[in-house]
Amino acid sequence: MNESIQHIIDSCQKEESTGQKALYDMYRGLLFGICRRYIGQSENAEDVFIEGFYKIFSKIGSFKNEGSFEGWMKRLMVNECLMYIRKHKTSHMTIELGDLQIDNQDLSALDNLQTADVLKMVNELPTGYKTVFNLYVIEGYKHREIAELLGISINTSKSQLILAKKKLRQIAEKKSIISLTGLTNNSTSK
Repeated sequence: MNESIQHIIDSCQKEESTGQKALYDMYRGLLFGICRRYIGQSENAEDVFIEGFYKIFSKIGSFKNEGSFEGWMKRLMVNECLMYIRKHKTSHMTIELGDLQIDNQDLSALDNLQTADVLKMVNELPTGYKTVFNLYVIEGYKHREIAELLGISINTSKSQLILAKKKLRQIAEKKSIISLTGLTNNSTSK
């Protein structure tokens, strides 16, 4: 860990406002992005973000300089998002479809999209799909870990991921058709 981040951590552990501000300024974009991926673009994402940062500040004394500090903060923020989802939304993650296979074509519609486009589409997913997709694809959790975090079976986690990918493909194809249609309509009206 570099000296400047260690200095900021030490300052936060002493509850010094300068260290807290430096930590907030350094990581607000990354951590708010996590909230927006899970909660969406709303005031609720801001509320979860603030609560998550409060937990980071209040639990920073428990960070033992083992492992990644950024990873530790991200884990706290993800957990805060999951608590919000459990408390405020019904995620309907009970579908188990056995050993579904996903065709590589399911992701081909996503190949030419930018990251920002994909994240916007992820926000269109139902809560259950979005939560599992974020945990597995973006955060790197295994299905066993997701099942434990969400209180679902491993097969439900797997099926939610497969269904999320299929839904993303459908959204991407629809957006491609709409944008191609829009281009065609614009060019013929000139």
